[in-house]
Amino acid sequence: MRALPLLSLLIGSCMTVPALAANSSPEASEWLSKLAQAEQKQSYQGSFVYERNGSFSSHEIWHRVDDGKVSERLLQLDGAAQEIVRVDGKVECVSGALASGVTAPPDTAQRVLDPLKLMGWYDLSVAGKSRVAGRDAVIVTLTPRDQHRYAFELHLDRATGLPLRSLMVNDKGQLLERFQMTRLDTAAPSDDQLRASTACKPVQHVAASANDTVAGWRSDWLPPGFELVNSSVRRDPKQDSTVSSLMYDDGLARFSVFLEPVKDEGGTDMRTQLGPTSAVSRRLNTPKGKVMVTVVGEIPLGTAERVALSMRPQDGQARQ
Repeated sequence: MRALPLLSLLIGSCMTVPALAANSSPEASEWLSKLAQAEQKQSYQGSFVYERNGSFSSHEIWHRVDDGKVSERLLQLDGAAQEIVRVDGKVECVSGALASGVTAPPDTAQRVLDPLKLMGWYDLSVAGKSRVAGRDAVIVTLTPRDQHRYAFELHLDRATGLPLRSLMVNDKGQLLERFQMTRLDTAAPSDDQLRASTACKPVQHVAASANDTVAGWRSDWLPPGFELVNSSVRRDPKQDSTVSSLMYDDGLARFSVFLEPVKDEGGTDMRTQLGPTSAVSRRLNTPKGKVMVTVVGEIPLGTAERVALSMRPQDGQARQ
């Protein structure tokens, strides 16, 4: 499940892109900056609907900022009950189907959306105005400069900068994902509203160690603008193996790469897409042995497959 109010929008190192930024609107950049500030400073509560792959779900959200501490609670209202509680971007507990085998990655520094970085890979523009959930909104579009990411249309609340609607579309103009607020109240949620239900199970957090900071793998090719923002290694007791994971981000979209040793007949190649999320698995022969590489994220299928085939051990070249 993904919605802009709950996204941890990550950025990489600071960069200068004056030539590329020329095609972007300063006004659009200002609105994205307002969005980033609102997520860190504005308390709110409300309801929204989420659509992916033709399936709809409705949700309640509570978001409170108190002395710089951001607390969030998300509750799905239809279907199987699912709940998430987060504090400063860290998942505290989950319920429903989400609670099965969830382990949080090592904590990383909290980062916010950076319009300057996005200008390198998206054309930013103000496309007009709208009205969503009874509130006046400004429409900001992010059009990708290449085929390795999707386009976004954001309807930002004129009063606060909070997202009221977001649409993600592919290069053919097909809708991949829709998020839309149906009610927005800028009053701060109470302690009771933020308190998790008894069904919300605490998430086990993996403490980062010196051995976890590098997963031991690298990519020979990445889509322009994507940078490694997190890597870790964990033990899978069920498979009696070690799983390495790497997360990449371009400031808005993200994808993860998982690498796990497999036996001679283990693992099956896979290529599928559900809404904006692509998932590609490929078996590779490497100096470390046979490995199943799985790429999952909000990038086109062809891009995900190219990333999967480009993975190499840090200490040697893979043989395909």
